[in-house]
Amino acid sequence: MLFKDIAGQDGAKKLLQNGLRHNRISHAYLFNGPPGSGQMEMALAFVQALFCTNGTEEACGVCLECRKLMHGNHPDLQIVSPDGANIKIDQIRDLQRIFSYRSESGNPKAYIIDQAEKMNTQAANSLLKFLEEPPVPAVAILLSSNGRALLPTIQSRAQWVPFTALDPMLMLQKLSDEGVPEAIARTAVHLAAGLAACRELAGQNWFAEIRNVMLQLGKESAGRGGSPLITAQQSVFKAGLGDHLDMIFDLFHLWFKDMIQAQANRHDRIVFIDEWEFISKTAGTRSAGAWVSCMAYAAESKKKLRYNMNGQLCLEQFLLNIGQAVPAWN
Repeated sequence: MLFKDIAGQDGAKKLLQNGLRHNRISHAYLFNGPPGSGQMEMALAFVQALFCTNGTEEACGVCLECRKLMHGNHPDLQIVSPDGANIKIDQIRDLQRIFSYRSESGNPKAYIIDQAEKMNTQAANSLLKFLEEPPVPAVAILLSSNGRALLPTIQSRAQWVPFTALDPMLMLQKLSDEGVPEAIARTAVHLAAGLAACRELAGQNWFAEIRNVMLQLGKESAGRGGSPLITAQQSVFKAGLGDHLDMIFDLFHLWFKDMIQAQANRHDRIVFIDEWEFISKTAGTRSAGAWVSCMAYAAESKKKLRYNMNGQLCLEQFLLNIGQAVPAWN
């Protein structure tokens, strides 16, 4: 992973590359920002540049150290992730044991702790001692979506590197450059957090299928022919898409929001731009408040799913609500 391959986060890149350029490397960093903002990718790019034998602020990508890291088998880098709901003290103890041996290359060793805010109290206290007195030269990189949840003593011993949510338009451009169809890419960037998650979602065959089903249901619920209940039975449950009902409700939320954006003449904010002709004709058939009510039905239905309501019943109730119970213009 190279810095140049990471979308956005120019501030974080500049801070880290300045440190590499001037050989001012902190013993600990805290990458803090929303999920999906590229923290892991940035951490790997930073460690690769740190280990690289040819580059300074950017890794060369071809030396032995770079190749070992890119293949995921560099002995001087360890990555710790939650084991279940938490990061446990045994995981930190294992890290300390591995770091009791010096690096063969002469570089400082490095470790990345993903979702560091999930360390339990014992693990956090054990890490604190490790940060203060590492047995060998080491660089710690803590990744967190809530850095303030870490022990204050850990926070104060790490250099904070702020991350921001990626601009959906930036992610859309990257996905389009990679050949992802615009309609799929535009929808994915409004549903997934971060470029990697968007790329993964857009690559799922079921995602395009469920999107098409939602569009059909949305049109039928607006009174444009067909029966949404029959379509739901045939195109969702008989087609094996019942496991993705939560995504259907997320898509409906975007669909109703598009109706509101169309009423406000905000064409540039439309997600389902490939359905603009239908949206532009349909948006005015209900008030903005009515479309907001539809969005609320989608959120409520997704909540019912989490409480284990029967999926088919949940979707049918939702379709009845948006098709009949929501008032139109007088």
